[in-house]
Amino acid sequence: MGNGETRVRGLAARAGGWSARHRWAAVGIWVLFVVLAMGLGSAAGRVDVDESDQLKGETHTAAKIIDDAGIKEPAGETVLIQARDGSVTSADAEFKAAVADVVKAVGGTGRVTDVTSPYTTGTISKDGRSALVQFDMRGDAATAADRVEPVLDAVAGVQKAHGSLRIEEIGGASMNKQYSDAFGNDFQRAEYSAVPVAFGILLIAFGALVAALLPVGLAVTAIMATMGLMGIVSHLQPMSDTANSVMLLVGMAVGVDYCLFYLRREREEREAGRSAGAALRIAAATSGRAIIVSGVTVCVAMAGMLFTGLPEFEAMGLASLMVVAVAMVGSVTVLPALLSLLGERVEKGRLPFLRRKRAQGPAESRFWTAVLRGVLARPLVSVVVAVGALLAVAAPALGMKTSQLTLDQEFGHSLPIVGTYDRVNQAFPGGSEPAEVVVRAKDINAPEVRRALTNFKERAISSGASRGPVQIKLHDDRNVALISVPLVGGSDLDKAGKSLEKLRDEVRPATLGKVDGVQAPITGNVAGNQDFNDQLLGSVVPVFAFVVVFAFLLMLLSFRSLTVAITSILLNLLSVGAAYGILVAVFQHGWGASLVGAEGVGAIVTWLPLFLFVILFGLSMDYHVFVVSRIREARLRGRSTKDAIQHGVVTTAGVVTSAAVIMVAVFAIFGTLSMQSMKQMGVGLAAAVLIDATIIRGVLLPAVMSLLGERNWYLPSWLRWLPDMTHDESPEPVAPTRRDEQDRLPV
Repeated sequence: MGNGETRVRGLAARAGGWSARHRWAAVGIWVLFVVLAMGLGSAAGRVDVDESDQLKGETHTAAKIIDDAGIKEPAGETVLIQARDGSVTSADAEFKAAVADVVKAVGGTGRVTDVTSPYTTGTISKDGRSALVQFDMRGDAATAADRVEPVLDAVAGVQKAHGSLRIEEIGGASMNKQYSDAFGNDFQRAEYSAVPVAFGILLIAFGALVAALLPVGLAVTAIMATMGLMGIVSHLQPMSDTANSVMLLVGMAVGVDYCLFYLRREREEREAGRSAGAALRIAAATSGRAIIVSGVTVCVAMAGMLFTGLPEFEAMGLASLMVVAVAMVGSVTVLPALLSLLGERVEKGRLPFLRRKRAQGPAESRFWTAVLRGVLARPLVSVVVAVGALLAVAAPALGMKTSQLTLDQEFGHSLPIVGTYDRVNQAFPGGSEPAEVVVRAKDINAPEVRRALTNFKERAISSGASRGPVQIKLHDDRNVALISVPLVGGSDLDKAGKSLEKLRDEVRPATLGKVDGVQAPITGNVAGNQDFNDQLLGSVVPVFAFVVVFAFLLMLLSFRSLTVAITSILLNLLSVGAAYGILVAVFQHGWGASLVGAEGVGAIVTWLPLFLFVILFGLSMDYHVFVVSRIREARLRGRSTKDAIQHGVVTTAGVVTSAAVIMVAVFAIFGTLSMQSMKQMGVGLAAAVLIDATIIRGVLLPAVMSLLGERNWYLPSWLRWLPDMTHDESPEPVAPTRRDEQDRLPV
């Protein structure tokens, strides 16, 4: 064919060819799809995960009993009255006057109900220095934070009148209010920062406004469409704000990546002297195919979260899967149409100070050329050093401890209420986060049930699970009783967990468990944490197995090589292991934590390891598929394996580096948030992507492939029945025609 044109085949090639021939139709269909998705999603409204469905086990059973009974639990608040030294106790007139003033002040706001005095409920510490005034906020608990300010002001007024005492309020509403005031815009700032950060890096990479806008535009429209689809799908699988944030992260990452891969290859083929049509067809058959393989692999990885059985994870997995699928479809359909429409105008808005001398043929990175020269000269040494370094980095992960973070671990002392939380727990262990026993009986006032409730209250203290006060609240008309049990251990989740086990395994069977027809699931923060851990641990093996097995099969089918499939999995696991090691070193042990504005909190938040595995296993396939596809392409052109490896790595280095820098920058933004769990997520993702794009793809992959030689393409005869999902490769580039050096797209 003239001018270096070549026949191409495959789904990506056909989609790209159709879009290039029907440019306006392809663009119109994409715009219509985005608008329809947003419109239908908005009309349908988003259904969020119900709190009662967040967990299985006893926590779920307790929530269901409360829901079935129609009990609307109010937002409980507590005011701590505490002597600043030992000179004043609860028996003194000054202390009693302060308690009376608090009761009067909060009651006078008209925003609260059921105000109780510690002299009535017995919520006075053993040393007599601390007491708790407790009350409930009126109205819906979910919006209590919006109404709590007058109550906080009333408590602050009492504090001014009693300077010798410490008078502080704590509870769900006041904590949410203080958090919202201090960090409420953290997530929005992070999400809104992702787009300009990505655009700025792309502008430097491409040196042209239009070229930089294309990847951002594709990512943003994919995210917009997915937001609409989330609203529609949420009526089958409820969504959440967390799922929305994760979807934005993943959508920005893959949307930009896929567009970069496609655009870079199309520009390269045009620089090689091919016609616009031929360049697009070759880009579709090569980078387009890599995008489909990568996209399907990422979707499979995200689908792994559906096996956890946890609604929050299922929402994150489905939202991420959808945005990857939308970005993948957009990359192989509307992108070639836009490139065909724009032609050389994709170079419009060039930045003069970023012009470079035009290269003759594919752009190769000088840095990676130098690195590859050393790696390929001594591949065995390179493998030993790289694997040794990554295993050393991963080593701390062997001692990983996971836990739900307590308030002081999550926020440190950046919030004043954290100090209140600590003081309440010191004076009343478990008082700020008591266990709640939800008792349901046919007749809650039956003598045997009332005796069992009394016995439970007494035995909870005598067993050592609680130091009291244990409070029972009866809902006679609903035949439900709620028992509040402060757990020994307080904010120490390990110790509090042992106290919970005593309640569940010893106290309950000996009391409430002896009464026929009585249900008594135990819930609360500690119980929820334990139930969450149990369910998450139970899902680890199925999720890991699903992701690894299906990723292996996709690699096997895509490259028709058993070796490539195995090395893909092993390298990805090594990358994830290194990320785990960094997380444990920084956030569990505190090594270098100050460098990222964090501190060692002694644990990794429970949900993060599995979440990171799924996300990283998916995203790292972007680079792997792209690089290995280029190496295979060069090998099929007749290059030696060693030359093909060097050619594939150095010609993809620019786009892989640009994509990795964008991912690292976007993820690092989340590492700047105030919550330790978000810092852990941001730093973990950023570190893993950096390791993956440098040590794994730039050193270890080429070194391993060099050692394997022709065995890289090994497919046993008993597997040759597998369908051929490879594509026709483009021939060697023809001599480039001369163009204005401003036309070059540097990546």
